[in-house]
Amino acid sequence: MSTSSTPRILEPMTFGGMTARNRLWLPPMCMYSVDAQDGAVTDWHVTHYASRAVGGFGTIIVEATAVTPEGRLSPYDLGLWSDEQVAGQRRIVEAIHAGGAVAGIQIGHGGRKSGTAPWRPNVAGARTGTLEGWELLAPSAIPYPGHATPTELDEARIGRLVEAFAAAARRAVEAGYDVIEIHGAHGYLIHEFRSPLSNQRTDSYGGSAENRQRFALQVVRAVRESIAPDTVLDIRLSASDWEDGGVTGEETAVFSRELVEAGIDVLHISSGGNTPAPVPVGPGYQLPLAQRVRRAVAGTGVPVVGVGLIEEAAQAEQALVSGQVDAVAVGRAALRDPYLPLRWAADLGVRSWDQAPWPIQYWRGTWR
Repeated sequence: MSTSSTPRILEPMTFGGMTARNRLWLPPMCMYSVDAQDGAVTDWHVTHYASRAVGGFGTIIVEATAVTPEGRLSPYDLGLWSDEQVAGQRRIVEAIHAGGAVAGIQIGHGGRKSGTAPWRPNVAGARTGTLEGWELLAPSAIPYPGHATPTELDEARIGRLVEAFAAAARRAVEAGYDVIEIHGAHGYLIHEFRSPLSNQRTDSYGGSAENRQRFALQVVRAVRESIAPDTVLDIRLSASDWEDGGVTGEETAVFSRELVEAGIDVLHISSGGNTPAPVPVGPGYQLPLAQRVRRAVAGTGVPVVGVGLIEEAAQAEQALVSGQVDAVAVGRAALRDPYLPLRWAADLGVRSWDQAPWPIQYWRGTWR
């Protein structure tokens, strides 16, 4: 536990040119709620993110938002491939800021895992593979098990996708986001390029680790150049494929230093998703991977965010106090409880409103 009067999870966090009120992050989690299938924000999204801001999270990262229509993970996902989608995103930003949190958005492309039907009561054929007629793009024509075979990208289309990321980032800045997070995890396009399990190219984008990481670095540099210097640039990585022949924690730690040199301000470390390989899921199971990255970038000033079944306040506090990570992202528990940071503050003995992120409207609830 922290020896200071304020628990470590509630201490301010500075990254890039931004300071968040605490070290609790809401990670991006798809809501599959764009019923019009046009990538546009709905009232559900605004309410969902506003409630977590009011609930006390320091930084909120909006769910995976596609840089092209075919890059959506499902037809029900958000997008930023069009200027017409900016106004809706601005509503989310304003709601997050009103709740006192830093507003971030994850931009990405699903690659060979795009175009699925997520579980929803009104969606038939949920999670049975690729939707009919959906164009899948990937580094190699290797299907994700149970999905359609993707088209291997040529260099011209790779270049257009790099620009699509940059264009989406510019729209996100126009909407007012403080943090742009590039999705480089969970078996989606950037991760597919990084992993030998999904990338068997023989050109400058395949083979060696340097070549497989080329697309990711091109995206990072293009996005960095397209946004203001004080806009925080974050990347979420799958540090390990949890499978022989795949991405390893050691490789990711080395790569993280290159990402910092390319302009990354925050590293958000997850794992898995590129194959159906079993993952050793358990409380805090990804924190050692994040700690390895943190050691690799020590001295750069770039913080590392850890995630993965962090379910209790004491667990999150220990991850910070022990130096595993600089911030913790809490996903599933935050779906169950939008006011989780306030509850965790109480769990750690914080009773006064001036230490916990209580909205002024709720101060009466702190009286004993």
